Amino acid sequence: MTIEDLPEPSLEGDSLIERDPFVFPSSESSVTFSVAAAPMPSDCEFSFFDPNDAACQEILFNPKTSVSELFAILRQWVPQVQQNIDIIGNEIIKRGCNVNDRDGLTDMTLLHYTCKSGAHGIGDVETAVKFATQLIDLGADSSLRSRWTNMNALHYAAYFDVPELISVILKNAKPKDVDATCSDFDFGTALHIAAFNLCTGSVKCLLEHGANPAFRNDKGQIPADVVPDPVDMPLEMADAAASAKEIKQILLDAVPLSCDISKAMIPNYDHLTGKAMLLSLGLKLGDRVVIAGQKVGTLRFCGTTEFASGQWAGIELDEPEGKNNGSVGKVQYFKCAPKRGIFAPLSKISKASDHKKSSVRSSSMRSSPLVKSKKIDVTHITSRVNSGECFVVC
Repeated sequence: MTIEDLPEPSLEGDSLIERDPFVFPSSESSVTFSVAAAPMPSDCEFSFFDPNDAACQEILFNPKTSVSELFAILRQWVPQVQQNIDIIGNEIIKRGCNVNDRDGLTDMTLLHYTCKSGAHGIGDVETAVKFATQLIDLGADSSLRSRWTNMNALHYAAYFDVPELISVILKNAKPKDVDATCSDFDFGTALHIAAFNLCTGSVKCLLEHGANPAFRNDKGQIPADVVPDPVDMPLEMADAAASAKEIKQILLDAVPLSCDISKAMIPNYDHLTGKAMLLSLGLKLGDRVVIAGQKVGTLRFCGTTEFASGQWAGIELDEPEGKNNGSVGKVQYFKCAPKRGIFAPLSKISKASDHKKSSVRSSSMRSSPLVKSKKIDVTHITSRVNSGECFVVC
């Protein structure tokens, strides 16, 4: 939950908190307006502000209605408000508010709110794009961040999956701004945010504008790594699972071949047999293996699966650190005790004896080299090789 999700402050009687703005100490020009509650008509039959209602319009266009109160209206996450971001926003500007001034509760600017208002199903994309363009023309700074979420305008546009706004923001930004990080998302970029929230349109748009698909966050993850695992999604989320698979592949396909990322380098070997793949790795069923240099177990399965494309290894772990009993989606690939089974791409496994010879990797992913997976030699097999598959451990 972000600070804007908090309830409105309670006020005694009909009086409002003083509306005079105060200057935030860390800013030379940005003014932060004090907090107020959203004004409502006395005989209002609904719990939200509706700019289309005559009584609400009387309040909205009343010069005595303060900037703080108008910001409070913008915080209401309802279509009636969000689809009228331009009308409410222009009323704020008319009252002398600078385009870079902030709401005292959320620390968000008008541009931040506009990026939220483009969300599909709640706001109106066309209105949001026009108003965002107007704000930028008036000098809105897209690099400003909310001090609560550390998100800038691009991060909000990616989070709420509004590629049209992403294009507007990046059109007026510096090239490096596309990879600006956010501490609330492990110092990942807008591409990490879009990938994690399954925002397909935003992922594609960010890549088109030069976002780096190989950028690692503080956990050492590239955007493809933060895509939710479709295997963990319930059946009623089939559409989301399909989006996750699509986004993962888009991101992996975008990773430069020169990058030392094993997840981006593993080809699609659906057409090869599990036995052939194991032979190329020097492995066989029953061998002791290590997964990603961490979990140890016995190789029980190798082949294609119904839960994802590519060749997968099924391992019975020594410790109950797994996710299943050798079955996924009611399909039994091998048998073992509950919590002892796990599946991983072949690029992530190696013989346990080989692992002992490997040096211990530093906990800092940025300051130390990656441990390369053993290269799969399939030169003796004549067949077509497709693009990379995702790294999902299930």
